[in-house]
Amino acid sequence: MKVEINVRSLYREQAKLKNINTYINKTLKLAGEGNDVVLYGQGPIWLYLKLGHALHGRVKSLSYRSPLTGEIVIFDHDPF
Repeated sequence: MKVEINVRSLYREQAKLKNINTYINKTLKLAGEGNDVVLYGQGPIWLYLKLGHALHGRVKSLSYRSPLTGEIVIFDHDPF
């Protein structure tokens, strides 16, 4: 199943490092287990990196999507 998560929806006005555990918990809940996940939307690079690290080992694949680059696969653990 493909799950798309808008990183901007995880925080209100500005992402704050002190709230990282809240952002990670929301993301893990939205992502589920073993799904193909796409992160997109406005957000600081540190948040994207922390979320990617938290999702590794829990989801089948992770991609980032931006208007400039399109979808970029970060990891894919699908054996096929």
